[in-house]
Amino acid sequence: MTLKTGFATALVAAVVAALVTAATVVVIWRMAPGVVDAPGLEEKKIVDIVHNYLTKNPEILVEMTGELDKRQQAEQAAQQQKVISDNAEAIFRSPLDYAGGNPNGDVSVVEFFDYNCGFCRRALPDLVKLMDTDDKVRVVFKELPIFGDESEGAARGALAAGKQGKYFEMHQKLFAEPDKADKDKAVRIASELGLDVPQFEKDMEDPSVQQALDEAKELAQKLGLQGTPLYLIGDRIVPGAPDDLYDQLTAKVAEVREKGCKATC
Repeated sequence: MTLKTGFATALVAAVVAALVTAATVVVIWRMAPGVVDAPGLEEKKIVDIVHNYLTKNPEILVEMTGELDKRQQAEQAAQQQKVISDNAEAIFRSPLDYAGGNPNGDVSVVEFFDYNCGFCRRALPDLVKLMDTDDKVRVVFKELPIFGDESEGAARGALAAGKQGKYFEMHQKLFAEPDKADKDKAVRIASELGLDVPQFEKDMEDPSVQQALDEAKELAQKLGLQGTPLYLIGDRIVPGAPDDLYDQLTAKVAEVREKGCKATC
């Protein structure tokens, strides 16, 4: 909400500034014939005319805000489609990531997440339910520790557990147990899971673990990700953890099965 409000305020300021230009005056003139005599107007007169017109017709700014928002969303969606297509191998089939569900599934669902993200924690049961109820879905987990060193320690722990075949068990426990997820919690869970703890701690610093984190971060930046979780269902996108996440995921999985991807996925 704060971002939206700030955006609207900035937009109003930008619109008013832009309307001072002669080109914008012509636009206003076309919208309201006879209100503005564009040729030869001085800047102060233009400002006065624009001010008076917008004061009498404030709904124009609301309409412009809405239209600009729609255009920006469309541009972002087009850009994201291109990013998905251009980076399909790294997004859907990176050997650095753990893939749950059916490894040969016909639709891939990709999740970018952080173990200290409350919305990610809330969304986990929906993702598990999807894997339990659809035996043709493949789920790819992208470790994106955006909440600092503690989150990175947890992410490294999950990836290290994967080297001993216990990624998803570690993944679930890091979310399920109370308090923040960090390296110490990951090490304790590794012991509880019966892992070789010295090897586990060594694997946390393995170059492939850093490579996985770097790859996920780079992809997130290209996609314009602004928070976790983010889900890609083929080339369809679900941001955040809406209350109907399971329904949205299943609907988009069905849509991808029926229509395929617009981009490469």
